[in-house]
Amino acid sequence: MLDTTFAALSDPTRRGILALLAEREHSVGELVEQFPITQSAVSRHLNVLEQATLIERRRDGQRRLCVLRSEALAEVDLWMERYRRMWDGKMRRLDKALRKGKKR
Repeated sequence: MLDTTFAALSDPTRRGILALLAEREHSVGELVEQFPITQSAVSRHLNVLEQATLIERRRDGQRRLCVLRSEALAEVDLWMERYRRMWDGKMRRLDKALRKGKKR
């Protein structure tokens, strides 16, 4: 599942869509207005995001609403945690070395 999620996240338009959906749910029409691409292109991006389980679409009368599904991002966050700990440790050691060098 991570491969599908990272593939979906690799596109800047899809990341932009996710950023908007992180604020609140949007209709497809509202999303189309935010990007300089056709409605068909936005729909293709939404299909990719939905297949990666990053978003969910639902009907509200005539409108199709999109909402962020944070579960897939939580899986990415869990995977990245190992690397985050590694880099945090390296940055702390670098900071310590720089502070030591400044005192000299």
